[in-house]
Amino acid sequence: MSDEKPRSSWRECRKTITYRWHVPFVFVEWICWRVSPFLEQLAFLKVLEQLGRLAVLIAVIFYFTESGSRQKAKHYQAWQVINLAQGKTGSGGRKDALQDLNGDDVSLAGVDISNATLRGINLEYANLREANFSGAHLYEANLSMTHLYYAKMSRVFLENADLSGANLSHADLNRAALSQADLSGADLSGADLSDAYLVGANIAEANLYATDISNIMGWQSIKSIRYANIYGVKSPPNGFEEWALEHGAVSIEDAAEWINLISMKRQVKTQQK
Repeated sequence: MSDEKPRSSWRECRKTITYRWHVPFVFVEWICWRVSPFLEQLAFLKVLEQLGRLAVLIAVIFYFTESGSRQKAKHYQAWQVINLAQGKTGSGGRKDALQDLNGDDVSLAGVDISNATLRGINLEYANLREANFSGAHLYEANLSMTHLYYAKMSRVFLENADLSGANLSHADLNRAALSQADLSGADLSGADLSDAYLVGANIAEANLYATDISNIMGWQSIKSIRYANIYGVKSPPNGFEEWALEHGAVSIEDAAEWINLISMKRQVKTQQK
């Protein structure tokens, strides 16, 4: 097909076509060339062009003015996912829902995710006071800088929760109920354990990172640490291990042996009753 500008008549333009199958394409191009100057003079088309630009501008304005409503709808849907899956095992979409809410700085105080499996969930800086994590699987979770404390005599429930390998650095665990929680290999550097309950908790090989900046806090005021396994804790503060053992903690390498010990203690306690 020739690259030259279409001539004034179709007959002249037709003569320049080398291949027959080019004819329809060249004809369309020739028609457009002939009609284009006429269309450029129509004010109606110019108005349509300006209206198109105006429509884009209005759409942009509406997008930003309605962003608050869209965010509220997003949060409502996230809470629906969390509440409908309450008490159930598995994630049920709660992992993404919780992370989205926390990412938008929404308080998660009082949330019930008991028995949920939320491996690797990232709730850094979250407000989780009064939350219920009973029986939840939160291994390798990031709970760094979270607030997990009592409020107005209510409490945080973490009994039997699996927090093995979780990041709890600088978390506020003041008065948190960590009884029988699995904290093995967890990062507790800088965490506040004031008045926390650690009865039967597994903190074997947990990182306590004893430095002036990130030393575990409030450990001398832990409410109860009976039967908690402190075997192999890393970088404990001076005196922590001695204090813990004096207050009923144990240091047992074999996890099965430790569990059997706890079972025996419970049986004895039951018989005494």
